[in-house]
Amino acid sequence: MSSAVSTRPGKGPSQEYLLLDYLNRLGSNREGRMGLHVHLSRLKPHNRQDHHTRVAAATFDSLIQVYQGQSFILSNSDIVLTCKDAPAAEIDATISKVRFLFSDDPLGQGDTEEDIARFCTRFALETDYDEMVKSVQNMHRERERKRRHDATLGMADPGLKRNARKPIDPEQLDRLESFLVRADLSNLMRRQSVVAVPVGGQPQTVFQELYISIPELQQTVTPDVDLSASPWLFQRLTRVLDNRMLAILMRNDDSTIASSFSINLNVLTVLTPSFLRFDSNVKAQARGTMAVELQMIDIFSDLTAFFFVREFLRERGYRVCLDGINHMTLQFVDRERLGFDLLKMLWTPEMADDLSGKRKDELKAQINRTGRARVILCRCDTEEAIRFGQTLGINMYQGRYIEKLLTKDRLV
Repeated sequence: MSSAVSTRPGKGPSQEYLLLDYLNRLGSNREGRMGLHVHLSRLKPHNRQDHHTRVAAATFDSLIQVYQGQSFILSNSDIVLTCKDAPAAEIDATISKVRFLFSDDPLGQGDTEEDIARFCTRFALETDYDEMVKSVQNMHRERERKRRHDATLGMADPGLKRNARKPIDPEQLDRLESFLVRADLSNLMRRQSVVAVPVGGQPQTVFQELYISIPELQQTVTPDVDLSASPWLFQRLTRVLDNRMLAILMRNDDSTIASSFSINLNVLTVLTPSFLRFDSNVKAQARGTMAVELQMIDIFSDLTAFFFVREFLRERGYRVCLDGINHMTLQFVDRERLGFDLLKMLWTPEMADDLSGKRKDELKAQINRTGRARVILCRCDTEEAIRFGQTLGINMYQGRYIEKLLTKDRLV
């Protein structure tokens, strides 16, 4: 019978302790048993999120259900499981399925025995029992050492606990919304340039994104509360901020944001009277220089609303930009069929970490399919992001490094 044990930090015994206890209770009943240690902790950070671990663990369910298995998800994201009398071919097939989930990560690449062993260590418990117990004991000691270290830090600096933000709850959100409706948020409005950076040429500003800084809002208004802890409550908050941003833009007399800018809105915000009032205040010729950015998660939560909003925006003359994709989700997005003028892709250093040499070619082909002049590489905080983007043929960039380039150019 399968038993994927799961405990939260501070809520009962650790997974490492439960695994060690389980191995001790096996005693001499080890005939035909196999132990697997799946090293997900060796994955790149962006591939090591909680949902990745849960999906990987679920892939082993059929194996441990049929072959008297037990699985444990450790605090470092590793998965350890045992099974009894499972055919080697079936174990191999299941491991291959899990590796395929992470085929874009260096840990999931390569077909040699050494490559597979780096991903998963096997223990034949009849002969390797002591070796597996020793490995688990080391992981348990490491987990306890880290727990004590974290506790010591908390005692040495009580401010760490005071600064730990609690997730926002509906009642707090309701009070915050009431405050935001009345508050002047113009001092929290920021702008960041989207810039064309030709190879060997000078950067040229294409437009500016205008936004209300969530981190500064959080630090100023709710320093003890994490505004983004709940995705759905956060999305509701962003709708309130959308309306405040539109109000600021309507009464703003800054001529530098009368055109050539973008704003990031919720799909449903475009259907509100606030946006219609904003639209009526925008000069017709200026709309063609303005872009409305929509988040991918928001779009696919209500495609019917998105299609309606997209047609309305394009009919009014705005450009429509898809925001929030990365190099892994780009392949699933058909920009032309979805009707986007622009597409924003998030830069991460892992994009350039390609041991096989195949991913870069695939990514370049996907960008060519999307349209190189239509892609914006954002969150570019280092020169590496620009250099890598240029090898892919990307023309437009956004991020802190870009702002430094512009500042340097203005100073020169």
